[in-house]
Amino acid sequence: MLPVKPTARFARFVSWIGHPLVFVTISVGIVVTTQLTSSAAIPILAALFLSVIVPTAVLLVAGVRSGRWQDADVSVREERKRFYPWAIPFSTLGTLVTWLIRAPFFVVRGGLVTLALFVAAAVVNFWLKISLHTLFASYCTTVLFRVNALCGTVAFILAGLVFWSRLFLSRHTLLEVVAGVGLGVSGGIIAAWWPL
Repeated sequence: MLPVKPTARFARFVSWIGHPLVFVTISVGIVVTTQLTSSAAIPILAALFLSVIVPTAVLLVAGVRSGRWQDADVSVREERKRFYPWAIPFSTLGTLVTWLIRAPFFVVRGGLVTLALFVAAAVVNFWLKISLHTLFASYCTTVLFRVNALCGTVAFILAGLVFWSRLFLSRHTLLEVVAGVGLGVSGGIIAAWWPL
């Protein structure tokens, strides 16, 4: 077996840190804890963790172990046809739970936009394996810039590295990562910047 070059190792590390489940979890934590008091934030974070994050993590691990998909990124387009029918209901459940516990509107709004992004990515998947890494990195970055400039800047740098890593690792084409950025930024604008 050939040794892994440092650049490839770094690209894989960035790709892991930029995994949608990791990027979104950290970003949601930042948004909720900076906008709400601890007593209000903790129930919301716990509800999202139990209704979305844990089920999705279990789904990914079980899918890899069973051979349903090759990796936790679900990198093969055909395999994503078996991923989205699970991811979309999980996202729906998370949004419904935040509404039921009467979370602030910005939380529910974010959940609805996230759900819409999953649905859009599932539809696009019939023709193009859109990069969920760049989609959610761009989405979170756009939202974080609305909340805190420093967090947004750090997220922007990481999102740029994620963009590079997905190309370097040959997980996506340029069109697929650019499409992810476009959809993610659009979702971020609607979730955090668009007046309602």
